[in-house]
Amino acid sequence: MGIGSQIPLTLLATPLWVLYGIGCGTIAMGCWVLAHECGHNAFHPNRRIEGVVGFLLHSALLVPYYSWARSHSVHHAHCNHLEQGETHVPPRASSGLGQITEQLKKTLNPTLFGIISLFNHLVIGWPLYLLFGATGGEDYGFPTSHFWTGHPFANGQRNLFPEAFRKLMVRSNIGCLAMLIFLIIAAMHSSALRVMCVYGLPYLVINLWLTTYTWLQHTDQNIPHFSNTTWCWAMGALQTIDRPYGPVLNLLHHGIGSTHVCHHVNSAIPHYNAWRGTALLRQRFPELVLYDATPIREALWRIATKCGGAVHENPQDKAYYY
Repeated sequence: MGIGSQIPLTLLATPLWVLYGIGCGTIAMGCWVLAHECGHNAFHPNRRIEGVVGFLLHSALLVPYYSWARSHSVHHAHCNHLEQGETHVPPRASSGLGQITEQLKKTLNPTLFGIISLFNHLVIGWPLYLLFGATGGEDYGFPTSHFWTGHPFANGQRNLFPEAFRKLMVRSNIGCLAMLIFLIIAAMHSSALRVMCVYGLPYLVINLWLTTYTWLQHTDQNIPHFSNTTWCWAMGALQTIDRPYGPVLNLLHHGIGSTHVCHHVNSAIPHYNAWRGTALLRQRFPELVLYDATPIREALWRIATKCGGAVHENPQDKAYYY
């Protein structure tokens, strides 16, 4: 971020700001992944050290650490479960939201629909998820929030955040609030525009990487989603896709997108051992470990255009597919 303080706030410097945002945000995504490992108790054997590192890293990225760790554990416990799953849970074609999205998909041409789907997921998807629970499971109702457990955020069949969790949620909120205060003070000493460029641009890029990884890890035309009647943990966990992100991104982001099947089989494995775990899984169970060699940009566009609507039940296996 020191480089960002030297770039002039002029229109002519726009290309430099774009390069700065992409470079800084891409590198900082690695910090997100380390905080993610802390939330899984996969970072350090000392839980206090692990908690401090995860809390500081995620608070600096405006992520409510303990609240996210709770919802993310629900995601791992109920992966690809339509009722109890969490994050990137698609609507059924028979639901109200599903009918709206399917009608929108039919009305718009595929290119425009794909652009809207990319914007919804990669640009505004993460804030909408934290604030309102967008793409959360059916049983938790809508909206849910990572910042408050009371009305109107507790209207589902089950609570994503039980009342006993409120103290940890408040602690998470204090971390994010402290970061916001720091940014306000920085804006007072320099300028709001400078802070928006220095912090805001990398922040958008981090969120873009985060949603790209999670979206592509659990979504494609041949990936089933399950209801209460057909889901089991093993079936859900194995509907996870490893993809080829290349040596640079795998180094910067600790292989999060290329070893994700192993991560769902055992989320306590640290990233530096996930490569060996992935190799062993592919060797022992080659038919169960999903891998798609499609280049990331092509896979992203395919999923944005083909998987942005609702899922339909397959009468043969009773699972739901785009």
